[in-house]
Amino acid sequence: MKVDVLVIGAGAAGLMCAITAGQRGRRVLLLDHANKPGKKILMSGGGRCNFTNLGATPAQYLSANPHFCKSALARYTQWDFIALVDKHRIAYHEKELGQLFCDESSKLIVRMLLDECTAAGVRVETGCAVERVRKTDEGFAVVTAHGEVHADSLVIATGGLSIPSMGATGLGYELARQFGHNVLPTRAGLVPLTLSGKHLEHYQELAGVALPVVETRVGKRRFRAGLLFTHRGISGPAVLQISSYWQAGDELRIDLSPEQDIGDWLVAQRAARPAAELRNVLGDLLPRRLAQRLCELWLGSKPMRQYRDAELHDAGARLHDWPIVASGTEGYRTAEVTLGGVDTDELSSATMQSKRVPGLYFIGEVVDVTGWLGGYNFQWAWASGHAAGEVV
Repeated sequence: MKVDVLVIGAGAAGLMCAITAGQRGRRVLLLDHANKPGKKILMSGGGRCNFTNLGATPAQYLSANPHFCKSALARYTQWDFIALVDKHRIAYHEKELGQLFCDESSKLIVRMLLDECTAAGVRVETGCAVERVRKTDEGFAVVTAHGEVHADSLVIATGGLSIPSMGATGLGYELARQFGHNVLPTRAGLVPLTLSGKHLEHYQELAGVALPVVETRVGKRRFRAGLLFTHRGISGPAVLQISSYWQAGDELRIDLSPEQDIGDWLVAQRAARPAAELRNVLGDLLPRRLAQRLCELWLGSKPMRQYRDAELHDAGARLHDWPIVASGTEGYRTAEVTLGGVDTDELSSATMQSKRVPGLYFIGEVVDVTGWLGGYNFQWAWASGHAAGEVV
C-alpha cells in the first residue's frame, strides 16, 4: 500500500494528526495494534474524558525544554478543541479548576474523532502491529501485520509506557533510537506514591481515609487538592500532581489544612472545650481516624486546658508541615502519563518533525512533554497532533 502519511498510534494525538492531514487532502493511513482506537480516551476521567482544561498554558507542562510546547499550544488551543466538541453537539461541564468533562461518556469523544477521520478520508486499521520500519529514498517502508506500507511521511504517536494493561509499549522510543534520536529517561508520572517499612505500618490502616483539600510540597512546587490513603501509600489529586516532580530521596511535605490556621483554631477550641482531648478536637478538623493516628504517633493527646498557646500553635505548625517519607511510586501500572521521552532538542517545535530524519514526526506522550493532571495531557495531544498534521 502507498500513502502520503502513515500515523502509528490511534490515540488522541494520532487521531488529531490524521484528521488534520486528511482535511488537507493527504492520503492518510492510521494504524494501531490495539483492537480499537482511543482506548485511553475511553477510560479517562472515569469514563467521561477530561478532554481539556480552560486554563491550559505552557506553564502546566514538564519538559527538559519548557519552551518547546509553546508553539503548538498557541496554534491549537483549548478553545479550538472546545469548538470541535460544540460542532458535534457533545454536552460537557466544568468539574473544577477548569477541567472539562463529557456529561455522558468518553465514547462520544472517540466517535467524534472517528467521524472526523471518515469525513477527511482517513483509513483507520486496528489490530495491526508494526513489525519493522526502514527509511527509503521515497520515504518510509513499514512492515505490518497486514502487509507492507510505503509512506512519504511517518508520524509516531505511540504514547508512553503508562497503563500497559491498555496496550502501552515502548515502540515509539525504540523507533526514535533506531533513527538516531536521544530518548530522555522515562518514569511514571501522575501516579500514587508508596510507603514502606515503619512508614507504611504507621498509616496502612488508614486506607480509604480521604481529605478534601491538602497542599503537597516538593521543593518550591506545591499543589492544593484532595488526598487519599491507600493500602500501599497515598494517592488523590494532590499526590498525583506532586508525583511528577517527586523523585526518590526528595522531601515531601503536606499541609493537612491549608485553608485554616490550625494553631489559632486549636486555641479557640481550648476556650470552647477545655475538657476535650486534643485527639477528639482534631477529629472535628481532620478525618477522625487520621487525627487519632497522628496523636498516637506524633502529637500526644491530653485535655485541651492543659496546653499552653505556644504548644497548640506548635501542634498546628506541625500539621501544616507534615513530613511523609515516600519510598517510590506504583509505577507504570497505574500511572496516567510517562515523563521523559523523545528529546525535544531534536524536533521542530513548530511541526514536530525530526531534525535528523526528514519526513519523520513524533507527537503526543512519546515526546518529552508532560502535563499536569486535569486535561492538560489531552490538550498537548490535540495541539502536537494538529501541528504535525498541518505539514505532513
